[in-house]
Amino acid sequence: MQDTQLYQQILGLVAPWRVTGVTMKYAERTIEVAVACDEQVWGCPTCGKRAHLHDYETRRWRHLDSCQFKTILVAAVPRVKCEEHGTVTVKVPWAEKHSRFTAFFERLAIDVLLDCSIKGACGLLGISWDEAAGIKERAVKRGLARRKAEPMPRLCVDEKSFGRGHDYVTVVVQANAKATVTHIADGRTTESLNGFWRSLTPEQLAGVEAVSMDMWEPYLLSTQAHVPGAADKITHDPFHLVTHLNAAVNEVRLAEHRVLMEMGDDRLKGSKQLWLYGYENIPERWDKRLTELKAQKLKTSKAWMLKEYFRDLFACQTLAEAQAFFRSWYDWAIRCQLKPIQKVARMFQRHRDRILNYFIHHLTNGAAEGINNKIQSLIKKAYGYRNRERFKADIFFHCGGLDLYPAFSQ
Repeated sequence: MQDTQLYQQILGLVAPWRVTGVTMKYAERTIEVAVACDEQVWGCPTCGKRAHLHDYETRRWRHLDSCQFKTILVAAVPRVKCEEHGTVTVKVPWAEKHSRFTAFFERLAIDVLLDCSIKGACGLLGISWDEAAGIKERAVKRGLARRKAEPMPRLCVDEKSFGRGHDYVTVVVQANAKATVTHIADGRTTESLNGFWRSLTPEQLAGVEAVSMDMWEPYLLSTQAHVPGAADKITHDPFHLVTHLNAAVNEVRLAEHRVLMEMGDDRLKGSKQLWLYGYENIPERWDKRLTELKAQKLKTSKAWMLKEYFRDLFACQTLAEAQAFFRSWYDWAIRCQLKPIQKVARMFQRHRDRILNYFIHHLTNGAAEGINNKIQSLIKKAYGYRNRERFKADIFFHCGGLDLYPAFSQ
């Protein structure tokens, strides 16, 4: 079999495209495959109408390595003149428009980039960082374009820090069997989430069954404005609720510690982490000290017990049981005379119905937290991001559940 016939089969070319020559450059460890196009009647690649041949443009594409050599396709691609779209280059069957890589190579590169850091992938593939970023960008663009308007019954809304300070992106996650990111927007404002709701069809909005989020007001306002029956569908994430109580417990501890230190009593010194543990997670080495502190009738101990009692709310089996439990906890919290705890209790009372919606939908932000962990690993592998758009593209690339691969047009 001649080299031209071999590469005709490797590339899967059919008429009017054919391999006309194969040149091996030993010094450069490169194989150049020349591809030509037989004369035929051309149509405009945009509108499909018959167009006249204008000229040829010589282009090069990186293909999968062959014989352990870098393989390059070289072809004079026809340019046609369309009355409506002007002079345009016809579409080649082995690569997408504007790409400098064949579809075969891009598919391999996507697989490698999904498993490696961009630096490692560039070393394995022999491409530059910018070329790898371009492959990712095209993959995400085609993946987003292929998404269909499917039902999204269970959603989680959360924010992720982009850089230092209060610099966030809003992330919407579908809580399916495999959680996937469906929306990313700058900031954590009402408008950040409005863009997602506006992108859905009326049927998709009506099909939303539950939305889990923290008590961040901009997210609440956006969801209430766009999702029919949102009052019965929004549920507040238990983890975020306990986070508010942990902050209140620590505030009580700090105030009490200052008072005790003025009297020369340092029993609360170095105990911050103790009070943040759940009772079932207290390390054995700290159990004795925490038991002793709880027995001393400290305000901090009382705040900690109120926090732990609230956590038991989510062990309730029915909505009615949860409603009774919440009333009991709220009465205790309001009468505890600990201002930080009372402040949180009043906030929970304002959001009471949405907190108790958990016992209808049993949806938490667990899916979003799992995605956040993946995003954090991306940040670590990339040693941080300076470009916000590439940060968002990487999240979609790795966590979007998109169809990333280029299609073969022949």
